Amino acid sequence: MMLTRRLFTGLTAAAAAGLPLMSAEAQRILVHGHRGARARRPENTIPAFRYAIEQGVDFLELDVAVTKDGVAVVSHDPHINPVICSGPGVSPDPKADPTPVIAIHDLTLTQLREYDCGAKQNPLFPTQMPVPGTHVPTLDEVFALGKGNAVRFNVETKIFADHPELTPGPEPFTQMILDLARRHDLTRRVILQSFDPRTLVAMKKLDPSIPRVALIETDRPWDEVAREFVANDISPDYHLVTKERVAWAHQNGIQVVPWTVNKPEDWARLVDAGVDGIISDDPAPLIAWLKSRGLR
Repeated sequence: MMLTRRLFTGLTAAAAAGLPLMSAEAQRILVHGHRGARARRPENTIPAFRYAIEQGVDFLELDVAVTKDGVAVVSHDPHINPVICSGPGVSPDPKADPTPVIAIHDLTLTQLREYDCGAKQNPLFPTQMPVPGTHVPTLDEVFALGKGNAVRFNVETKIFADHPELTPGPEPFTQMILDLARRHDLTRRVILQSFDPRTLVAMKKLDPSIPRVALIETDRPWDEVAREFVANDISPDYHLVTKERVAWAHQNGIQVVPWTVNKPEDWARLVDAGVDGIISDDPAPLIAWLKSRGLR
């Protein structure tokens, strides 16, 4: 299973030749809602994921941490982020110093529920609508949103080799995600991505049918990354994407889904490069832009 199910005949040849891929005959670009749709709703929350589903995203992109009592929860940060969350130990002024560092892995789920991560508007996104009373959801709750629709889930493990105290080990962490995907009958609708190869290696052993995606933020050779991460596909910082790299990926059966892309001029460059999907903070305008060009 790959990130895109609808690559049409001729895509790889066109990409290899450096030809623009701007028509439905060439490809259909899949849209991943980054942290749901954090330009419009509080990131990695049920309101953000519901909004993204309503807009028609193909994938919900999300991040997973784990509580002290072993519950997989959806949060980009391994700590309580004072910029977007309020609650015990968090100063009302996110610029205040010092703000205690509160690790999610040091909190039980009950303790984590005491934090409101929807009342504050993220200052990076003036179009974001706060949703007071919104808490960090469990992965179980997010997977439940897949019932009755075809949305897929792009799950990132937030694990850090230099900070093992912040998460379980890679094998139990990966097993936890796999168990929840199986419980919700989502194994054909889940992909696993990470900047850390260890959970991808673990997933290959546990269930090689789950696609594994290497996240890239530095300018490394893609073939080297794919080997290290035992990756089916690659998700690079969008600045790293070139036609030549995408052509190499397609020739090797690897699909390319860059992050995090919010401007039409960047969408156009990436589509011309032949990417298979785009991760965006604001998926609705991206979907409209793609439809206007016959790419959805």
